[in-house]
Amino acid sequence: VKMPTVLGLEGSANKIGIGVIRDGEVLSNPRHTYVTPPGEGFLPRETAKHHKEWVLKVLREALVEADVLPKDLDCIAYTKGPGMGAPLVSVAVVARTIAQLWDKPIIPVNHCIAHIEMGRLITKATNPTVLYVSGGNTQVIAYADRRYRIFGETIDIAVGNCLDRFARVLQISNDPSPGYNIEKMAKKGKKYIPLPYTVKGMDISFSGLLSFIEMAANTKIASGECTAEDLCFSLQETVFAMLVEITERAMAHCNSSEVLIVGGVGCNLRLQEMMLVMASERGAKLYATDERFCIDNGAMIAQAGSLMFSSGLKSARKEELFEDSWCTQRFRTDEVEVTWRN
Repeated sequence: VKMPTVLGLEGSANKIGIGVIRDGEVLSNPRHTYVTPPGEGFLPRETAKHHKEWVLKVLREALVEADVLPKDLDCIAYTKGPGMGAPLVSVAVVARTIAQLWDKPIIPVNHCIAHIEMGRLITKATNPTVLYVSGGNTQVIAYADRRYRIFGETIDIAVGNCLDRFARVLQISNDPSPGYNIEKMAKKGKKYIPLPYTVKGMDISFSGLLSFIEMAANTKIASGECTAEDLCFSLQETVFAMLVEITERAMAHCNSSEVLIVGGVGCNLRLQEMMLVMASERGAKLYATDERFCIDNGAMIAQAGSLMFSSGLKSARKEELFEDSWCTQRFRTDEVEVTWRN
C-alpha cells in the first residue's frame, strides 16, 4: 500500500512547525520557536502573532526541503487541539486556506496522539506504555481496544509547566528552552533538598511542589543553604521519580515490555536515564527520541494525519472534513478512535 504524502501544521504552543511525511519517511520538518525574555512565559496573543509572522516562511521551507509541490500532496493535517486557543486558531486558518486553495482534504489531529505516533514511527516501538510529558500535558497512556487509554495524569499543572515556572523564578533563559537550561544547571547540583513528593494513586500533582521550591529559591539561596544548581538538581530528581513511579505501575498493570517517552520534556537525558533503570529492572526496553521529534513539530502532525487518512478518512467527503476543521483547547487523548492499530 502506498502511504500518502501529507503536510502537517503544528502551532499549539510556542513553536510553529510544518513537516512533510511520505510513507513513514520525514521529508522535511522545519520549525521556529517564539522565545520570550528570562522571567517571562509566552502569552496566547503574542504567540499567535509570532506564528502568523513565521507560518508562510516555514511552509515554503517545508515544501522546498521536501522537494514537493502542492499537487503532490494527498492531504493537509493540522493540530485541532489540545493547546492554547489563539496559536491553534492562527495555524488552523492557514491549514484551511491552503486545503481550499490546493483542493485537498483536511485532517484534524489530536496533538497528544501525534506525539505518540511520531515516537512509534521513529523508535519502532510496537505496543509501548507511553509517558507523555510536555509543557501542557503529563499523562501515562497505553493502547487498548481502539483507544489510547489514560492510566494516570497530572491533577493540576504539567511537569513542563512546573519546570518552566521555576525557571522564571530563577530568571533562567528561555533559549532554547527553560527545561533544557534547568537540565544543564542540574548537572552541577551537589546537594539534594527534600521536596514534596505527591503521587495520588496513578495521578500526580506538581503545584504544591512548585510553591515549595519557589519559596526555597527565595530563602535558601540567599541564606547560602544551597545553590540554584542544587535546587534544579533536586527538582528534576523529585519530579522524574514521581513520573517513573506511575509509569512503572501502568507497565505492571498492562504487563508491558516497552516504555516510550514522548513530548518536549521527553528529551531530558536525566529522565531517560531514570526510566532506563526502571525498565531494565523489569526486563523492558526504553524508547525515546531526541529534540527533533520530541519537541512539537509539523512532521508528527503529518504522521498522525497520514495514519488517519489511510485508515478511513480517505473515503470521507472533502466538505465533511472541512466542516470538522475547527480547534479546541481541550481535546482528550482518549476521545479519538484509533482506527489504524489492530
